[in-house]
Amino acid sequence: MVTIARLLNLTLVVPELDKKSFWADPSNFEDIFNVKHFINSLRDEVRIIKKLPKRFNRKSGYQPLEMRPVSWSNEKYYLDQILPLFNKHKVLHFNKTDARLANNGLPLELQKLRCRVNFQALKFTPQLEALGYKLVRILQAKGPFLALHLRYEMDMLAFSGCTHGCTKEEAEELKNMRYSFASWREKVIVSEERRSEGLCPLTPEETALVLQALGFSKATPIYIASGEIYGSERRLASLRAAFPRTVKKEMLLDPEELKQFHNHSSQMAALDFMVSIESSNFIPTYDGNMAKLVEGHRRHLGFKSTFSLDRKKLVGLIDLYQNGTIPWEKFKSSVHEVHEKRMGQPAPRRVIPLKPKEEDYFYANPQECLCKAPDCDDLLGSDPTNSITKV
Repeated sequence: MVTIARLLNLTLVVPELDKKSFWADPSNFEDIFNVKHFINSLRDEVRIIKKLPKRFNRKSGYQPLEMRPVSWSNEKYYLDQILPLFNKHKVLHFNKTDARLANNGLPLELQKLRCRVNFQALKFTPQLEALGYKLVRILQAKGPFLALHLRYEMDMLAFSGCTHGCTKEEAEELKNMRYSFASWREKVIVSEERRSEGLCPLTPEETALVLQALGFSKATPIYIASGEIYGSERRLASLRAAFPRTVKKEMLLDPEELKQFHNHSSQMAALDFMVSIESSNFIPTYDGNMAKLVEGHRRHLGFKSTFSLDRKKLVGLIDLYQNGTIPWEKFKSSVHEVHEKRMGQPAPRRVIPLKPKEEDYFYANPQECLCKAPDCDDLLGSDPTNSITKV
């Protein structure tokens, strides 16, 4: 939205956050981000104000035009179709702003501004930063550690329809949750079909096998970056048995320190984000928004080891191993082979014409922020090697 405001030479109002989703998080933008820094650091690019002038707010009877911009749109769409609406209505309220700007094909100066916003202008509040970096210090004091974004929370499973490893009662509970939200309903979701297509987050049990196959030892310190795991400690038993040094923020901080963030899932996620950025290795079990953002930040910090798991191939290999078709050593070597070039190494962003949702997101691989040449050919000449930081 900063980039779009700059392109159209318009004033941007500090964003509002969604408070109507499943999470029902009451957090405001200023509860998570340092607003003063956000405004000041972009002062030479775009005018940002904290709230609308009185004559344009709803209390004065003004009704701004509410709309969702078309996803993955380029600058021509905003100049030709959106700018005229501002000339008519003066104020537009974009009520959905995720993925509304194309990944590719934009002028370099717009892509560079996106980099500046993401890596310089957006800082967490001092309170969040203090606690987040306290977590980092506690973990780093014990040596290198792995941040595991274990996306096995109730909302994720209900939304995706993935119930592998769940009891019949749990599967029914998840289905009921999905059907209770109109925007999540689908006629039929066959869990095993979605899993075989790589569309489900790995279960904690599957994750334990994959980490062992990748060469992480039993002594590896693991930080679980996520909310409450569905099935709680029962579902974490296999992971903890394989990696007994697995911890969560609730185990490292005093309950009083986290009390202020209870019922504020976005602020809790900010703590996990900071830890994930600073970890020696980062592995997400599902490629959602947080995983993409962490990957991009870790690339920006020097291509830190970040595993992009190929879930479609992994679940096939896991099934072959568990039914006795292939031995452990074959399973292990196959997992390594699949991920040899999926560890956050320098690589050009994947472009899929007419299928932007399937290509690499700009924020996961912001190559314009990472290379010197305009066409980023220097990325191809970079050292493509990467390795697990042994822990």
